[in-house]
Amino acid sequence: GRRQLKSKDDTRRLGLEIANALEPGDIVALVGDLGTGKTALTGYIAEGLGINEKVISPTFTIVKLYESGRVPLAHFDVYRLSGSEELWDAGADDIIGGRYASVIESVLMEASREAQYQRLGTKSAQAHSVELALGQQPALFPQQAYVACQGVEGAYQQIACDRMFKRPQISYFSSFEGVFRAVEEGFCDFGVLPIENSTAGSVNRVYDLMMRHDFHIVRSCRLKVDHCLLVRPGTRLEDVKVVYSHEQAISQCSDYLSSIEGLRVHVCENTAIASQRVAQSDQSDVAAIASRSCADLYGLEIAAQSIQDQKNNYTRFACIAKDLAIYPGADRTSLMAVVSNEPGSLYKVLARFYALDINLIKLESRPIPDRDFEFMFYFDVECPAAAPEFQTLMNSLADVCEELRYLGSYTELV
Repeated sequence: GRRQLKSKDDTRRLGLEIANALEPGDIVALVGDLGTGKTALTGYIAEGLGINEKVISPTFTIVKLYESGRVPLAHFDVYRLSGSEELWDAGADDIIGGRYASVIESVLMEASREAQYQRLGTKSAQAHSVELALGQQPALFPQQAYVACQGVEGAYQQIACDRMFKRPQISYFSSFEGVFRAVEEGFCDFGVLPIENSTAGSVNRVYDLMMRHDFHIVRSCRLKVDHCLLVRPGTRLEDVKVVYSHEQAISQCSDYLSSIEGLRVHVCENTAIASQRVAQSDQSDVAAIASRSCADLYGLEIAAQSIQDQKNNYTRFACIAKDLAIYPGADRTSLMAVVSNEPGSLYKVLARFYALDINLIKLESRPIPDRDFEFMFYFDVECPAAAPEFQTLMNSLADVCEELRYLGSYTELV
């Protein structure tokens, strides 16, 4: 029968009742106009579905309300849109309107489906993993552990490791592959790897290795990187003709290096190995780009300091483990996904973040080895792992991805 919407509570109860009555694939279409009440009711319908209310915009006629403030539930027309239905207000372009309506329909249908899943207690494999990890959440992040790093003592990875652990016992490996394998095979509890720099971008080799190894991210840290030009005692800056360093450090100091005429630059495994090579060299014209701590470790002198192009130069490091663990305060999540090669497939993934009001802070694609012109997408999202909207996200993404991998939820130290 009819009901009078006399208060905000009445409107909210009705909105939640509508949302609860929907079946997968249903969209509410009402008749008439409620004026300012329209915005409130659509917002409560969105709340009941667990989506961002902006998805059900009051400017569209997807939701029409009875005039005079009376909304008879018995007269709700609940139907599935055929795609040819006109959802635009009068005067809108039919073609664009129809396409946009189809987009809105898709988001609403998925929201309705997820609401049904939640009521039935159905969970995806990813959502189940998150739930189990949260239920077994450790009280604190480990203070001491066996940790794998690439390179030798003095590398920036060691500095990042010392920030994340109070008493790490570090084993050094010659490659990033070695760090992944040490964790995967149980030789070390954790591994620390650089993943991106604010100047030079992502460390592509690490992202490519992520596709091939079984691991989870349990913490990350952002480290300010100040590069120095290190030389053997007695070498003057004007004597330097050859510079060694890691490719990321070279990229981050490209302006400085290009200012030195006739300079030859050679890539090393990392900055600490470059410092070690210079210290062991019998040449007087060689230098390394590395941290200040490497000068002390390897008996070198600082010929120039803070030579990076950007003074606010930061590198992000990820701490990986074999088993999934979500530590207290985890509010950042990393995902890997493959979507179908057709129009709108990536949008369907991104729409989930928008609908659930979850902030996407990184999106990057990398080619998949041995699959021509196919790409893996990497996502970093900002949302507490225990938040209901995050659980909904993890329960819905698998439906719109050909492959989905949950890399972990964690806290980032800044």
